[in-house]
Amino acid sequence: MAIAVHPGSFDPPTKGHVDLVLRGRKLFERVVVVVGVNSRKQPLFSAAERVELFRAALEEAGVTDVEVLSWEGLTVEICRRVGATVVLRGLRQGGDFEAEQSIALMNRRLDPGIEAVYLNSREEYLGLTSTSVREISRMGGDVSAFVPTVVASALRRKMGGS
Repeated sequence: MAIAVHPGSFDPPTKGHVDLVLRGRKLFERVVVVVGVNSRKQPLFSAAERVELFRAALEEAGVTDVEVLSWEGLTVEICRRVGATVVLRGLRQGGDFEAEQSIALMNRRLDPGIEAVYLNSREEYLGLTSTSVREISRMGGDVSAFVPTVVASALRRKMGGS
């Protein structure tokens, strides 16, 4: 069976991200979550915080066999480093496919041995994005329906709430 890399910014990790990893574990020998580091972006959480949040979210879900690491560079390079031949991505809505297809085509040009595999989001996670979670949290809203408990707590601390 293949090894899959699930890359993303995960700022913060959501229940949709965790669900995708849980489902991916049933399909692949191993799933490695890769928290992307992009020096051009200003994330709410540092890369180290996002790694720890994703690890804690997986642990909260009873998962201890998924590696979570950060990476600054090409996705195909981290795939090679961990021995992955699959990039696992989720699709929430129609526009996601076009964006993901463009990335997959470029990755294939960089390394023809790496395939993209897409899983449709479960209905309850359609439209759920880290951006919307951050915005709701900034405005003082309750994000507990959208993120694991550990992430909701971290957001409250980061936003200065109780």
